Amino acid sequence: MLALGVVGAVGLNQLSKNPAFCGTCHIIKPYYESWKNSNLLANKHAAQGVDCLDCHHKSYLEKAQEGIKYITGNYSEPPEKLTFTREQCLECHEKDFEQVVAATEFEESNPHDSHMGEIDCTQCHQMHDKSKVMCSQCHTFSWFEKLDDSWKIES
Repeated sequence: MLALGVVGAVGLNQLSKNPAFCGTCHIIKPYYESWKNSNLLANKHAAQGVDCLDCHHKSYLEKAQEGIKYITGNYSEPPEKLTFTREQCLECHEKDFEQVVAATEFEESNPHDSHMGEIDCTQCHQMHDKSKVMCSQCHTFSWFEKLDDSWKIES
């Protein structure tokens, strides 16, 4: 019986590496759909071969706990929003924030060289929702017009 449990756990772990597996859970399905088929940042990551677990690192224990919570109905809907630090984003993106700043220099401003000091990437960049142009709360720059509709202009 123990062997069957181990084989089942190993099998579920392998299945959970496939993003489609994430989409089988009704509370995660919208996030999977935004990854698979949207104009949002999650889909742009999918196009580059980034899967759910590349950002959502989970240990075996965490995966098991999530499965138990799902089976027992002991979860919040929608799920608690995860936060990511600038350092986590830079693990893949440029590695050095100064390179990000240099790559986004516009004639009239640079959204990554903020007078607000260091802010986390997720202040603007959203994965499963429209990203937000935080600068637009106070400023109007011509580069706002060049953004696609995956961005929300604040006013």
